[in-house]
Amino acid sequence: MREPNVIGDWQEYDGDLAGLRVRVHGVECAEPPRGRDDAAEGLTYFRFRVTVENRGSDHVGLHLEDGQLDIRTGPDGESAFLDWRNSRFIEGFDLYPLRRATSVLYAAAPESHLTQFDIQVQLRADEEWTERYLWSGGIGVDEDLLDPAGGPGRADIAGQISAFLHEEAERGAS
Repeated sequence: MREPNVIGDWQEYDGDLAGLRVRVHGVECAEPPRGRDDAAEGLTYFRFRVTVENRGSDHVGLHLEDGQLDIRTGPDGESAFLDWRNSRFIEGFDLYPLRRATSVLYAAAPESHLTQFDIQVQLRADEEWTERYLWSGGIGVDEDLLDPAGGPGRADIAGQISAFLHEEAERGAS
């Protein structure tokens, strides 16, 4: 079984796409720049980034559009609303070696579901579909759970898992 990535981790491709890597990062609550979509009424907006980096020796024709993302939130994995009107996708971009391209995406879900979500990404590179990868994380984790000195929430399993995910995300950001 493949394990999901933690928000902020890089995922490396192999084979014909060796040198290409992708990550989901920068997840935070944020209002969309062009206003809320009517379909997101009563939901809380959040923003995240998908960055693709080319460490290979050839350029890659890159596509990342709304149909290539799946966002599931909450304990039941309900689908989040992806606001394609406010999001900035990567459409037909030639990504040259030692360069990055970042997509900024806006989505919305019930506020209570934002503490647990999964974001699945499947790129299209040189008109071929890549393997799907999954990132897991959450917004609004209680800071006591993340206290390295051993705050009150660290004793329970949820606190330990949250602290681990936070520490791994911090490591992946550097």
